[in-house]
Amino acid sequence: MLVRGALRLPATPGTQAQAWCMKLYGNPKYPQSHLSSTMVPPDEVTVIYRHGLPLITLTLPSRKERCRFVVKPMLSTVGSFLQDLRHEDKGVKIATILTADSSEVPASTLMDVLLMKDFKLVINEIAYVVQCPETEKPSRERTTEMERVRSLVHRLFAVLHLQESKKETEHRLLVRIDHLQAQLQPLEQVKARIEARAEASTSRLLWAGLALLSAQGGVLGWLTWWVYSWDLMEPVTCFLTFTNSMVFFAYFIVTQQNCTYPTARSRQFLHFFHKKSRQQRFDVEQYNKLKEELGKAEEALKRVRRSLSLGLRVEDLSEEH
Repeated sequence: MLVRGALRLPATPGTQAQAWCMKLYGNPKYPQSHLSSTMVPPDEVTVIYRHGLPLITLTLPSRKERCRFVVKPMLSTVGSFLQDLRHEDKGVKIATILTADSSEVPASTLMDVLLMKDFKLVINEIAYVVQCPETEKPSRERTTEMERVRSLVHRLFAVLHLQESKKETEHRLLVRIDHLQAQLQPLEQVKARIEARAEASTSRLLWAGLALLSAQGGVLGWLTWWVYSWDLMEPVTCFLTFTNSMVFFAYFIVTQQNCTYPTARSRQFLHFFHKKSRQQRFDVEQYNKLKEELGKAEEALKRVRRSLSLGLRVEDLSEEH
Protein backbone atom coordinates (compact mmCIF):
# COMPACT_ATOMS: atom_id res chain seq x y z
CA MET A 1 0.00 0.00 0.00
CA LEU A 2 1.42 3.38 -1.01
CA VAL A 3 0.86 6.83 0.47
CA ARG A 4 2.06 10.06 -1.05
CA GLY A 5 0.02 12.64 0.79
CA ALA A 6 -2.99 10.28 0.45
CA LEU A 7 -3.60 6.53 0.53
CA ARG A 8 -3.73 4.51 -2.69
CA LEU A 9 -4.03 0.81 -3.48
CA PRO A 10 -0.98 -1.38 -4.26
CA ALA A 11 0.14 -1.46 -7.88
CA THR A 12 -0.01 -5.25 -8.14
CA PRO A 13 -1.82 -7.84 -6.01
CA GLY A 14 -0.02 -10.56 -4.11
CA THR A 15 3.08 -8.55 -3.13
CA GLN A 16 4.88 -9.67 -0.02
CA ALA A 17 5.54 -6.23 1.48
CA GLN A 18 3.49 -3.06 1.84
CA ALA A 19 4.95 0.43 1.51
CA TRP A 20 4.09 3.97 2.58
CA CYS A 21 5.90 6.71 0.63
CA MET A 22 6.43 10.32 1.66
CA LYS A 23 7.78 12.86 -0.82
CA LEU A 24 11.06 13.80 0.84
CA TYR A 25 14.11 14.61 -1.22
CA GLY A 26 16.76 12.64 0.61
CA ASN A 27 19.02 13.90 3.36
CA PRO A 28 20.76 17.12 2.30
CA LYS A 29 23.46 16.43 4.85
CA TYR A 30 24.50 13.21 3.10
CA PRO A 31 24.30 13.55 -0.69
CA GLN A 32 24.27 10.23 -2.56
CA SER A 33 27.28 9.11 -4.58
CA HIS A 34 27.26 6.84 -7.59
CA LEU A 35 30.50 5.07 -6.74
CA SER A 36 30.18 1.38 -5.83
CA SER A 37 32.58 1.75 -2.91
CA THR A 38 30.69 4.63 -1.28
CA MET A 39 29.17 3.92 2.15
CA VAL A 40 26.05 5.98 2.88
CA PRO A 41 25.34 6.87 6.55
CA PRO A 42 23.18 4.29 8.35
CA ASP A 43 20.23 6.65 8.95
CA GLU A 44 19.37 6.51 5.22
CA VAL A 45 17.81 3.03 5.73
CA THR A 46 16.11 2.48 9.06
CA VAL A 47 14.33 -0.47 10.64
CA ILE A 48 11.75 0.03 13.38
CA TYR A 49 9.07 -2.17 14.89
CA ARG A 50 5.47 -1.03 15.16
CA HIS A 51 2.68 -3.26 16.46
CA GLY A 52 5.08 -6.18 16.25
CA LEU A 53 5.78 -5.68 12.54
CA PRO A 54 9.18 -4.58 11.20
CA LEU A 55 9.10 -1.43 9.05
CA ILE A 56 11.98 -0.74 6.64
CA THR A 57 12.26 2.90 5.51
CA LEU A 58 14.56 3.94 2.69
CA THR A 59 14.94 6.61 -0.01
CA LEU A 60 13.97 5.59 -3.53
CA PRO A 61 16.82 6.46 -5.90
CA SER A 62 14.68 7.78 -8.80
CA ARG A 63 11.92 9.73 -7.03
CA LYS A 64 14.00 10.75 -3.99
CA GLU A 65 11.07 9.80 -1.78
CA ARG A 66 11.16 8.09 1.57
CA CYS A 67 9.33 4.78 1.24
CA ARG A 68 8.35 2.48 4.09
CA PHE A 69 7.98 -1.28 3.55
CA VAL A 70 6.04 -3.48 5.96
CA VAL A 71 7.59 -6.93 6.37
CA LYS A 72 5.13 -9.76 6.98
CA PRO A 73 6.41 -12.30 9.51
CA MET A 74 7.07 -15.84 8.25
CA LEU A 75 6.03 -14.77 4.71
CA SER A 76 8.43 -12.16 3.37
CA THR A 77 11.76 -13.32 1.98
CA VAL A 78 14.81 -11.44 0.77
CA GLY A 79 13.81 -12.15 -2.82
CA SER A 80 10.25 -10.86 -2.38
CA PHE A 81 11.49 -7.72 -0.61
CA LEU A 82 13.93 -6.90 -3.42
CA GLN A 83 11.21 -7.61 -5.98
CA ASP A 84 8.85 -5.19 -4.22
CA LEU A 85 11.64 -2.61 -4.15
CA ARG A 86 12.21 -2.91 -7.91
CA HIS A 87 8.47 -2.76 -8.56
CA GLU A 88 8.08 0.39 -6.44
CA ASP A 89 10.93 2.21 -8.23
CA LYS A 90 11.66 1.26 -11.84
CA GLY A 91 14.99 3.07 -11.54
CA VAL A 92 16.33 0.29 -9.30
CA LYS A 93 18.42 -1.75 -11.69
CA ILE A 94 20.60 -3.61 -9.18
CA ALA A 95 19.41 -4.58 -5.71
CA THR A 96 21.01 -7.09 -3.40
CA ILE A 97 21.50 -7.70 0.31
CA LEU A 98 24.86 -8.52 1.89
CA THR A 99 25.82 -9.56 5.36
CA ALA A 100 28.10 -7.45 7.52
CA ASP A 101 31.12 -9.31 6.10
CA SER A 102 29.95 -8.62 2.49
CA SER A 103 28.60 -12.13 1.82
CA GLU A 104 25.52 -12.25 -0.40
CA VAL A 105 22.30 -13.34 1.32
CA PRO A 106 20.26 -15.98 -0.59
CA ALA A 107 16.90 -14.86 -1.97
CA SER A 108 15.07 -17.62 -0.07
CA THR A 109 16.17 -16.32 3.33
CA LEU A 110 13.28 -15.14 5.50
CA MET A 111 13.29 -11.46 6.41
CA ASP A 112 12.79 -12.40 10.07
CA VAL A 113 16.15 -14.17 9.98
CA LEU A 114 17.80 -11.27 8.13
CA LEU A 115 16.60 -8.69 10.63
CA MET A 116 18.29 -10.49 13.51
CA LYS A 117 21.64 -8.89 12.58
CA ASP A 118 22.91 -5.79 10.81
CA PHE A 119 23.25 -6.07 7.03
CA LYS A 120 24.02 -4.03 3.91
CA LEU A 121 21.47 -3.06 1.28
CA VAL A 122 23.05 -2.37 -2.14
CA ILE A 123 20.90 -0.32 -4.55
CA ASN A 124 22.40 0.66 -7.91
CA GLU A 125 25.97 0.12 -6.65
CA ILE A 126 25.34 2.25 -3.54
CA ALA A 127 25.71 0.35 -0.25
CA TYR A 128 23.51 1.28 2.73
CA VAL A 129 24.43 0.02 6.17
CA VAL A 130 21.25 -1.15 7.92
CA GLN A 131 21.30 -1.37 11.69
CA CYS A 132 18.60 -3.66 13.07
CA PRO A 133 17.18 -2.88 16.52
CA GLU A 134 17.23 -5.57 19.14
CA THR A 135 13.94 -7.36 19.59
CA GLU A 136 12.66 -9.16 22.62
CA LYS A 137 12.76 -12.90 22.34
CA PRO A 138 9.28 -14.44 22.55
CA SER A 139 8.47 -16.19 25.78
CA ARG A 140 8.04 -19.91 26.02
CA GLU A 141 4.29 -19.54 26.50
CA ARG A 142 3.99 -17.33 23.42
CA THR A 143 6.06 -19.78 21.37
CA THR A 144 3.81 -22.65 22.47
CA GLU A 145 0.73 -20.62 21.62
CA MET A 146 2.09 -19.79 18.17
CA GLU A 147 2.78 -23.48 17.53
CA ARG A 148 -0.79 -24.33 18.52
CA VAL A 149 -2.20 -21.64 16.25
CA ARG A 150 0.00 -22.84 13.40
CA SER A 151 -1.14 -26.43 13.91
CA LEU A 152 -4.79 -25.32 14.03
CA VAL A 153 -4.41 -23.34 10.80
CA HIS A 154 -2.80 -26.35 9.14
CA ARG A 155 -5.66 -28.65 10.20
CA LEU A 156 -8.27 -26.16 9.05
CA PHE A 157 -6.58 -25.81 5.68
CA ALA A 158 -6.41 -29.59 5.33
CA VAL A 159 -10.11 -29.99 6.15
CA LEU A 160 -11.26 -27.18 3.84
CA HIS A 161 -8.96 -27.79 0.88
CA LEU A 162 -7.92 -31.46 1.03
CA GLN A 163 -10.79 -32.84 -1.03
CA GLU A 164 -10.50 -30.00 -3.54
CA SER A 165 -6.77 -30.58 -3.81
CA LYS A 166 -7.31 -34.29 -4.38
CA LYS A 167 -9.83 -33.59 -7.14
CA GLU A 168 -7.37 -31.23 -8.82
CA THR A 169 -4.71 -33.93 -8.53
CA GLU A 170 -7.08 -36.46 -10.06
CA HIS A 171 -7.77 -34.10 -12.97
CA ARG A 172 -4.05 -33.52 -13.55
CA LEU A 173 -3.38 -37.25 -13.49
CA LEU A 174 -6.17 -37.91 -16.00
CA VAL A 175 -4.73 -35.28 -18.32
CA ARG A 176 -1.28 -36.81 -17.87
CA ILE A 177 -2.57 -40.31 -18.63
CA ASP A 178 -4.37 -39.11 -21.77
CA HIS A 179 -1.19 -37.39 -22.95
CA LEU A 180 0.93 -40.50 -22.35
CA GLN A 181 -1.61 -42.74 -24.08
CA ALA A 182 -1.65 -40.41 -27.09
CA GLN A 183 2.15 -40.68 -27.27
CA LEU A 184 2.06 -44.45 -26.88
CA GLN A 185 -0.65 -45.14 -29.47
CA PRO A 186 1.58 -44.89 -32.60
CA LEU A 187 4.38 -46.72 -30.79
CA GLU A 188 1.99 -49.51 -29.83
CA GLN A 189 1.01 -49.98 -33.48
CA VAL A 190 4.63 -50.20 -34.60
CA LYS A 191 5.43 -52.54 -31.71
CA ALA A 192 2.52 -54.85 -32.64
CA ARG A 193 3.82 -55.18 -36.21
CA ILE A 194 7.36 -55.88 -35.00
CA GLU A 195 6.12 -58.47 -32.51
CA ALA A 196 4.15 -60.24 -35.22
CA ARG A 197 7.21 -60.46 -37.46
CA ALA A 198 9.45 -61.56 -34.58
CA GLU A 199 6.90 -64.23 -33.62
CA ALA A 200 6.82 -65.51 -37.19
CA SER A 201 10.63 -65.64 -37.37
CA THR A 202 10.81 -67.49 -34.05
CA SER A 203 8.20 -70.02 -35.17
CA ARG A 204 10.09 -70.65 -38.42
CA LEU A 205 13.30 -71.20 -36.46
CA LEU A 206 11.59 -73.71 -34.14
CA TRP A 207 10.10 -75.61 -37.05
CA ALA A 208 13.51 -75.61 -38.72
CA GLY A 209 15.02 -77.13 -35.58
CA LEU A 210 12.33 -79.80 -35.51
CA ALA A 211 12.96 -80.56 -39.17
CA LEU A 212 16.71 -80.83 -38.54
CA LEU A 213 16.24 -83.26 -35.65
CA SER A 214 13.76 -85.29 -37.71
CA ALA A 215 16.21 -85.43 -40.62
CA GLN A 216 18.99 -86.50 -38.25
CA GLY A 217 16.87 -89.33 -36.86
CA GLY A 218 15.84 -90.42 -40.36
CA VAL A 219 19.45 -90.48 -41.60
CA LEU A 220 20.57 -92.49 -38.57
CA GLY A 221 17.76 -95.02 -39.08
CA TRP A 222 18.52 -95.32 -42.77
CA LEU A 223 22.22 -95.89 -42.09
CA THR A 224 21.48 -98.37 -39.31
CA TRP A 225 18.95 -100.65 -41.05
CA TRP A 226 19.65 -100.22 -44.74
CA VAL A 227 23.29 -99.27 -45.22
CA TYR A 228 25.24 -100.38 -42.13
CA SER A 229 24.50 -102.44 -39.05
CA TRP A 230 23.80 -101.38 -35.49
CA ASP A 231 27.23 -102.50 -34.38
CA LEU A 232 28.78 -99.93 -36.69
CA MET A 233 26.29 -97.10 -36.03
CA GLU A 234 26.24 -97.41 -32.23
CA PRO A 235 29.48 -95.43 -31.71
CA VAL A 236 28.23 -92.79 -34.17
CA THR A 237 25.03 -92.24 -32.19
CA CYS A 238 27.06 -92.00 -28.95
CA PHE A 239 29.24 -89.27 -30.46
CA LEU A 240 26.15 -87.41 -31.72
CA THR A 241 24.57 -87.56 -28.25
CA PHE A 242 27.77 -86.24 -26.68
CA THR A 243 27.92 -83.47 -29.28
CA ASN A 244 24.34 -82.42 -28.50
CA SER A 245 25.20 -82.34 -24.78
CA MET A 246 28.17 -80.08 -25.52
CA VAL A 247 25.91 -77.75 -27.54
CA PHE A 248 23.45 -77.41 -24.64
CA PHE A 249 26.30 -76.83 -22.18
CA ALA A 250 27.78 -74.15 -24.44
CA TYR A 251 24.34 -72.48 -24.58
CA PHE A 252 24.31 -72.28 -20.77
CA ILE A 253 27.83 -70.81 -20.66
CA VAL A 254 27.03 -68.14 -23.25
CA THR A 255 23.55 -67.13 -22.03
CA GLN A 256 23.84 -67.96 -18.30
CA GLN A 257 20.33 -69.45 -18.54
CA ASN A 258 18.96 -72.95 -18.23
CA CYS A 259 18.59 -74.61 -21.60
CA THR A 260 14.83 -75.11 -21.57
CA TYR A 261 12.57 -74.74 -24.58
CA PRO A 262 10.47 -71.79 -23.23
CA THR A 263 13.63 -69.89 -22.20
CA ALA A 264 15.34 -70.49 -25.54
CA ARG A 265 12.19 -69.48 -27.41
CA SER A 266 11.82 -66.22 -25.41
CA ARG A 267 15.48 -65.37 -25.94
CA GLN A 268 15.24 -65.93 -29.67
CA PHE A 269 12.03 -63.88 -29.83
CA LEU A 270 13.77 -60.94 -28.13
CA HIS A 271 16.69 -61.28 -30.50
CA PHE A 272 14.42 -61.00 -33.54
CA PHE A 273 12.39 -58.22 -31.89
CA HIS A 274 15.38 -55.95 -31.23
CA LYS A 275 16.84 -56.68 -34.65
CA LYS A 276 13.62 -55.69 -36.41
CA SER A 277 13.21 -52.68 -34.05
CA ARG A 278 16.52 -51.29 -35.27
CA GLN A 279 15.41 -51.86 -38.84
CA GLN A 280 12.10 -50.05 -38.23
CA ARG A 281 13.84 -47.35 -36.09
CA PHE A 282 11.62 -48.17 -33.15
CA ASP A 283 12.94 -46.53 -29.94
CA VAL A 284 12.57 -49.27 -27.33
CA GLU A 285 13.98 -47.11 -24.50
CA GLN A 286 11.50 -44.31 -25.14
CA TYR A 287 8.64 -46.82 -25.29
CA ASN A 288 9.68 -48.40 -21.97
CA LYS A 289 10.03 -44.97 -20.36
CA LEU A 290 6.55 -43.91 -21.48
CA LYS A 291 5.07 -47.21 -20.26
CA GLU A 292 6.76 -46.76 -16.90
CA GLU A 293 5.45 -43.20 -16.54
CA LEU A 294 1.96 -44.37 -17.55
CA GLY A 295 2.06 -47.11 -14.92
CA LYS A 296 3.12 -44.67 -12.22
CA ALA A 297 0.38 -42.20 -13.22
CA GLU A 298 -2.28 -44.93 -13.18
CA GLU A 299 -1.08 -46.16 -9.77
CA ALA A 300 -1.18 -42.61 -8.39
CA LEU A 301 -4.68 -42.16 -9.82
CA LYS A 302 -5.83 -45.33 -8.06
CA ARG A 303 -4.46 -44.05 -4.73
CA VAL A 304 -6.13 -40.64 -5.17
CA ARG A 305 -9.47 -42.21 -6.06
CA ARG A 306 -9.18 -44.62 -3.14
CA SER A 307 -8.58 -41.73 -0.74
CA LEU A 308 -11.47 -39.77 -2.29
CA SER A 309 -13.84 -42.69 -1.88
CA LEU A 310 -12.65 -43.16 1.70
CA GLY A 311 -13.28 -39.48 2.43
CA LEU A 312 -16.80 -39.69 0.98
CA ARG A 313 -17.53 -42.77 3.12
CA VAL A 314 -16.36 -40.93 6.24
CA GLU A 315 -18.63 -37.99 5.37
CA ASP A 316 -21.59 -40.35 4.86
CA LEU A 317 -20.97 -41.98 8.24
CA SER A 318 -20.73 -38.56 9.89
CA GLU A 319 -24.06 -37.50 8.40
CA GLU A 320 -25.72 -40.73 9.57
CA HIS A 321 -24.51 -40.21 13.13
